Amino acid sequence: MRKRIVALTLAAAVLAISLFGLPLAAGVAKYYLDDERADLERAADSAALTIADALAAQPASVRLPVADADVDLAVYAPDGRLLTGTGPATADSVVARAADRDPARGEGGGELTFATAVTDNGRLVGMVRAATPHSELYLRTGLTWLAMVGLAVAALGLTWLVARRMAGRLALPLEELSLAAQRLGEGDFTVRSRRTGVSEIDSVGSSLDTTAHRIGDMLDRERAFSAHASHQLRTPLAGLRLQLEAALDAPETDARAVLRDGIETADRLERTITDLLALARDTGSTGEAADLSRLLAEVDSGWQRLLSVQGRQLRIVRDEAPPPRASAAAIRQILGVLLDNAVTHGRGTVTVTARDAGDALAVDVTDEGPGIGGTDVFARRNGGGTGQGIGLALARSLAEAEGGRLWLSRPAPPTFTLLLPIG
Repeated sequence: MRKRIVALTLAAAVLAISLFGLPLAAGVAKYYLDDERADLERAADSAALTIADALAAQPASVRLPVADADVDLAVYAPDGRLLTGTGPATADSVVARAADRDPARGEGGGELTFATAVTDNGRLVGMVRAATPHSELYLRTGLTWLAMVGLAVAALGLTWLVARRMAGRLALPLEELSLAAQRLGEGDFTVRSRRTGVSEIDSVGSSLDTTAHRIGDMLDRERAFSAHASHQLRTPLAGLRLQLEAALDAPETDARAVLRDGIETADRLERTITDLLALARDTGSTGEAADLSRLLAEVDSGWQRLLSVQGRQLRIVRDEAPPPRASAAAIRQILGVLLDNAVTHGRGTVTVTARDAGDALAVDVTDEGPGIGGTDVFARRNGGGTGQGIGLALARSLAEAEGGRLWLSRPAPPTFTLLLPIG
């Protein structure tokens, strides 16, 4: 690309120099030709005025004035004889035309000539001829053209240097963009392009950065969905397994009731997947108030059976709680994480309390367990084994995404409080 930019710039410079220089060269040649003719006319007219009296009185004793070194002067008699000076022995066609008392020009014989008549009281007494060789005209024109060519070469050289610099300035950002696009294609979504000050290139770089950010964000969401789905589906699948195992252990159990419970659990699994997909794609929140009564009813029907298998109870308390303005999918998944934590790590009765917290809705999830240690319960477990897994971290991120908060309000007995905005 660099070579192409330099070549195009040089081609444009050559075209511009040609369009300007060729007419100028022609103008220079014409100027020098007219200047030589004017010099010849001045020399001839000056000589004619100087020798007019002497030529009329004594033609043989006429002496020509001193002229320029490159100008040859000659005086001819009215009959065409050369009287003095440098010129043809007899009058040529230019001198012959001047004998008719009209100034005459000529360019034959390798020289420029001019002839004018010399009169005395209206009588023709001779002709003056001035001539200069073409070589003088060619020399002046050639030297000027050579200087013009030198300037053109210098201009092209300067253009080449400027073109190389500009090509580097334009090509380097494009090469960097190409490298960034290659890294993006290889899966590096953190790539960002450098701003160059060239608006068109910066626009392409900004679009590439936006694309990389969107693709990286999309993949992060898909990875998060996979991790969250595996975590959130574990408890409903465990419940379904317990239901089926209980039915196998008790042959007298009503098969229709078992199938109905299994279908309800499958529906809960499907709803969990739908919620996670909506949250992963930012389509869960609509800005409308969630149906709190329905959410609490789902919690009661979904978790009561799991706790009863362990000989535990679930209590739902709603104390004039206003409906939250948040995504029902997010609230459902947050409560699912907190209840799963209570089922897995807690003891005794699990209580879910929805209460009015002034300008917000507070939902407390507590059990009768011994309490939680001093570690950060919301830290995601890392490779070293610290942290509490991804469930509580997911729940806190979902709460914050809805404009709310989630924290451990009391370590013993463990109580988690979810605070959500209301309409």
